[in-house]
Amino acid sequence: MLIYIRMKNIYKFCPQCKTKLDLTEEYPYCPNCNLTIYLDSKPTASILLIDGNKVLLGKRATEPFKGKYDVIGGFLKYGEDPIAGVLREVKEETGLKVKITDLLGIYMDTYGKGGESTLNINYIGKIVSGKMKASDDVAELEWVPIDKLPEPAFKSQIKTFKDLQKWYSSRNLRKS
Repeated sequence: MLIYIRMKNIYKFCPQCKTKLDLTEEYPYCPNCNLTIYLDSKPTASILLIDGNKVLLGKRATEPFKGKYDVIGGFLKYGEDPIAGVLREVKEETGLKVKITDLLGIYMDTYGKGGESTLNINYIGKIVSGKMKASDDVAELEWVPIDKLPEPAFKSQIKTFKDLQKWYSSRNLRKS
C-alpha cells in the first residue's frame, strides 16, 4: 500500500490540462477533462537460457543492483508482445538468437528507488544462433549451475530461481 500511496502522490496536476487532480478516488482523476491516471504495473519479459545443467545469467551493469546476477530480459515497449519483447531484449543484451521452449512463470516485484510495481513474465529457452557477448545493461554473462544459483538482483527472482530448479528437476525425472 505504501508504494501505491507514493506513486499516487507523484501526480498532483493533470498532464493534459494542468488542473489539480482529485486524489480522493482510487486513481488520480481530473475533474476538468475527465482523465483518469491508472497506476498499473510495468510489464517485463525475461528468459532463462538452459544448456545442460546450466542457466545463462547476466551481471547488471547499471543500478539498481549493479554487479548482481539478473535474468536476461527487461521492460516491454508500449504495446509490445511479451514474446517479441523477450526476443528483442535477449538480442540486445547477449547478441544471441533464441527459441522459447516453456513458460516458467509470472512474478510480481518492484523496481528502482520509487518502488515501481513490475509484472515479470519469465520464459525458458535455448540458444539457436549468434555469438554471445554482454551488451546494453549487462556487464558480464555467465553460465551458472542450476543447483548452485547465486543471490539474485531482485526479490522475485528468489522464487524464479526456486521454480527453475523445480522445473529442471521434474524434467530430469521424466527422462529417467
